[in-house]
Amino acid sequence: MNTSNITNYKPKDFAELLGVSVKTLQRWDREGTLKANRTPTNRRYYTYDQYLQFKGIKTENDTRQTVIYARVSTRNQKDDLQDQVSFLRQFCNGKGIIVDQCIEEYGSGLNYDRKQWNILLDEVMERKIKTIIITHKNRFIRFGYEWFEKFCMKFNTTIVVVNNEELSPGEELVQDIISILHVFSCRLHGLRKYKKQIKEDEDIAKELQDGNRSDTGTKGKDQ
Repeated sequence: MNTSNITNYKPKDFAELLGVSVKTLQRWDREGTLKANRTPTNRRYYTYDQYLQFKGIKTENDTRQTVIYARVSTRNQKDDLQDQVSFLRQFCNGKGIIVDQCIEEYGSGLNYDRKQWNILLDEVMERKIKTIIITHKNRFIRFGYEWFEKFCMKFNTTIVVVNNEELSPGEELVQDIISILHVFSCRLHGLRKYKKQIKEDEDIAKELQDGNRSDTGTKGKDQ
């Protein structure tokens, strides 16, 4: 099965992907240059295959890999990790998708230094990955998912989000928010210390200046 057909794009998203305006897409649709698909309610949408065809990218004999990526923050969530993997495998089996690689990783979604995740991105840049399948956007990255999705698309890799909210542990969001608050709290604390140091330096400088003025005044009187 061609997994790229799983991902559909709204005109706005597809226009941004191609680097054109929505009006240009509308004109192309009218002219037959790039025909939009239509939903039962007559809304336009585009597919990943259309992107590849428009870019002139051939998909025949594509030997790149289809990868399942599952992540949780801590090893205490091992059961959640296995649930993700099991769900994704069932999803792929049901769609007739052959999985070449299954990546399981422990690490915060805020952490950009995850080992397996970085290896996966390296393989994307080496054009070894065709499709990445995840249960939810925040399994891939907590913030900035859209940027990474477009990054992968530049290397003709599509990310399929199955959107199973139940397999996106809510407690992780709380942990990530606490982590963010901790970082900003430390920065504010450091800023307070820095301001205190500046104040102390200013006081020292003022004392030195006052001392210099006093010495100058004394010398003037002596003369």
